[in-house]
Amino acid sequence: MAQMVVIYRTPQDIAAFDRHYFDIHVPLAKTLPGLRKYEISDGPIAAPAGSDDVYRIGRLSFDNLAALQAAFASPEGRAAAADRRLFAPDDSAVQIYLFDSKVL
Repeated sequence: MAQMVVIYRTPQDIAAFDRHYFDIHVPLAKTLPGLRKYEISDGPIAAPAGSDDVYRIGRLSFDNLAALQAAFASPEGRAAAADRRLFAPDDSAVQIYLFDSKVL
């Protein structure tokens, strides 16, 4: 299984962020070819070292990294990536990680 984890910092306008994220971005991202699961954080996010201003975490699952990369090379993937820049335009406000995972 391959994962894409997207970490969003707290936006200036939380209501506008949520409106766009849930009404536009999530439905768009759910059309990604090969997407197996789309999970998001629900509620406050805590860190052992204290708050680091994280507002939302999204995790998308694919069969493998090749499937993940193909999804984002598709028209749907390019549209989702472009849309992210509409509600989180500042790259310092978002971190994205791609990796293979395994169950232990």
